[in-house]
Amino acid sequence: MTTQKISKVYHALIHWHDFKLKLFSESILIGSITGLIIVLFRYLLEQAEALRGIIYMRIHTDSWYLVIGWFIVLLGIAYLLRWIVRKEPMAAGSGIPQVKGTILGQMRMKWWQVMVSKFVGGILAIGAGLSLGREGPSIQLGATVGQGISRMLGRTKMEERYLLTSGASAGLAAAFNAPLAGVIFSLEELHKNFSPTVLMSTVAAALTAAVISQYYFGPNPVFNLIDLPIFPVQYYGFLIVLGVVTGVLGILFNKVLIKTLDIFEKQYLLSGIGKIIVPLTLAGIAGFFLPDILGGGNNLVDAISSNQFTVTLVVVLLITKFIFTMISYGSGVPGGIFLPMLVIGALIGGVFNHVLIQSLGFDPYYSTNIIVFSMAAYFTAIVKAPITGSILIMEMTGSFNHMLSLIIVSMTAYLVADIAKSKPIYEELLERSLIKRGKVPLNLTSEKRMVIEIVISSGSKIDGRQVKNIDWPLHSLLISIKRGDLELVPKGETRIITGDFLYILTNIDQAANIRKLADQ
Repeated sequence: MTTQKISKVYHALIHWHDFKLKLFSESILIGSITGLIIVLFRYLLEQAEALRGIIYMRIHTDSWYLVIGWFIVLLGIAYLLRWIVRKEPMAAGSGIPQVKGTILGQMRMKWWQVMVSKFVGGILAIGAGLSLGREGPSIQLGATVGQGISRMLGRTKMEERYLLTSGASAGLAAAFNAPLAGVIFSLEELHKNFSPTVLMSTVAAALTAAVISQYYFGPNPVFNLIDLPIFPVQYYGFLIVLGVVTGVLGILFNKVLIKTLDIFEKQYLLSGIGKIIVPLTLAGIAGFFLPDILGGGNNLVDAISSNQFTVTLVVVLLITKFIFTMISYGSGVPGGIFLPMLVIGALIGGVFNHVLIQSLGFDPYYSTNIIVFSMAAYFTAIVKAPITGSILIMEMTGSFNHMLSLIIVSMTAYLVADIAKSKPIYEELLERSLIKRGKVPLNLTSEKRMVIEIVISSGSKIDGRQVKNIDWPLHSLLISIKRGDLELVPKGETRIITGDFLYILTNIDQAANIRKLADQ
């Protein structure tokens, strides 16, 4: 980092109130641009899925020549997706691990190339029927907008991380009409910081993007679950059992997904385009026999909740959707696992419902509740973000009367995953990406600098200690302490207390070690 850029950081810290207002206004701009991009992304995905449905209707009533033609089209899509991923590797997969890596300073993202590649690749992959979701691409698209605004305005790396987080928040908010979930996910999963500064900027971006999304798509939630009843207290014991079941199955999801990625990377029979042809061919076949497993699958949740399927078909859908999601994501094409994992969670809830009703006399009137709770718990077990899971499901179902039930089942699933020492899936995917890039272990000789913001919570390792008695990582300098509205100039005798915000200048490769200082 140049001296000029470091001086900009000092200026921001000295004029912190003005800096927060500037972030707020820039986040509104990011939210507006992201909202428009995601609206177009969602619209084109809907058109692609509608076109896919028309094609299969024609195929069922037309000659076999059309079948051959459709598989040739799928082959062409496989070629395009392979070209996109080779041209811009950062556009592959979900996009959430890439955003995490960029915020942490461990990855570089060329915002314009990634934006175009992710946008086109996501439409091709999801539109062709692969079991992938729009949320991962939406989050990465929002992050590229944040980075693009930062680069065009010449902002510092410290400010760019805030803007990246704001863009990611706006992306999720616009993708699911879920501004609160967008904010909480960005803070809980991406930025790992709940400071007022990042909270204010992410809220501004998420709300702006959600308003734009709702203007075009309406205020209705993603899942059309009408009149969800209040879950009775006497059934809360079932929530614990459901949390344990989804926790175990969430661990299985993570293990199988990582194993699938390993298989795709290590096998030699399929390479390059062959890895993408396999899931696209399966998608083409599934369109004839089991079209419900194609795409993200949010319509499938509505169908399950309205009891349109027999329990046997729900089991078949659960198994095939799970396997197809593994293969789709394992191919490395652009697309997320966020929405597919929610659909799989709903299918688990459908099976669990049947067991409760048939074996334990459970009232079928509350069947939809179990499906909703199962989605939240399954998401939590996989991502290990219980707050995000609870709020996301509330916004996606349009029901805000089940906070206690959602937290109980989500925390149970979280504890099961935590006891089993299951890693959050996005952290594991990020670690894999860094290893492939040769960036683990971190190179401690890097000369690049960045300013890290950490907040001291109660029980932190350095809570109550003097600055001079703290074992600071190498090449690190504590440059400012924010205590409420006060700015303290750090001295050796200055004592760190709970609630302090520390701003530390360090080598970029020491970022993870700096953040560990705030751990308990």
